[in-house]
Amino acid sequence: MQSMENELRNALKKRQFEIHYQPQKSVKSGRIVGLEALLRWKHPDKGSIPPMDFIPLAERTGLINEIGEWVIYEACRQNKRWQEDGYDPMVVSVNLSAVQLDQTNLIEKVKCILKNTDLDPEYLELEITESMSMSNEENILETINGFHQLGVSVSIDDFGTGYSSLKNLSLYPITKIKIDKMFIDGSREHNKTIVKSIIHLSHALNMKVIAEGVETKEQFAFLEREKCDEIQGYYFSKPLPPDELNQFFLRSG
Repeated sequence: MQSMENELRNALKKRQFEIHYQPQKSVKSGRIVGLEALLRWKHPDKGSIPPMDFIPLAERTGLINEIGEWVIYEACRQNKRWQEDGYDPMVVSVNLSAVQLDQTNLIEKVKCILKNTDLDPEYLELEITESMSMSNEENILETINGFHQLGVSVSIDDFGTGYSSLKNLSLYPITKIKIDKMFIDGSREHNKTIVKSIIHLSHALNMKVIAEGVETKEQFAFLEREKCDEIQGYYFSKPLPPDELNQFFLRSG
């Protein structure tokens, strides 16, 4: 464990991390409207190490704050570069861990990153999980309001897996709900009912809805019928490194 921690500490210095981006597609227009930034660790000896194998360690050791700050910076820098290269502006979303969200200076860090990368705040979205939104409600509300004042949007990830109350959804300035992929499995009728309910509830609260884990034509057709706003998943595209995304943008344009 100590060895892995030391390697993790060196990974940022040695530029072993990279970000792949999974496109998010508007169901109505068919256009790419967003990208989710997904961290990858390319270890020189062990190859690609899945996030599930190192993120928990990064959280326990506090390294997630430094790593997470780099991810936000790199996602903003890359997004700004795509805009400068002439691609249509789109939102890039970055996941925040509970440890990151607990930082007292997180809003100031994000503000500095936006200034240093010259990215308009409307093109950054920060994702928090449903369970995170339920803990330490007063501090979470203050942080989300801080992002809102910056012009940065906040979405709820993995929605449906926790126990969010309607009170929380109505209090927080949330712009988007992401339906957890476990509910997109159309083989179970009750999953469809849950998805329909989430879509209708979100729209009633003036929030957009994105479904992740969309893998089949049938899943897409169902979400289109139910007026889901956006989709993300292998049916449309797997996560891609920036160089491959450039070609993907040209083909999708």
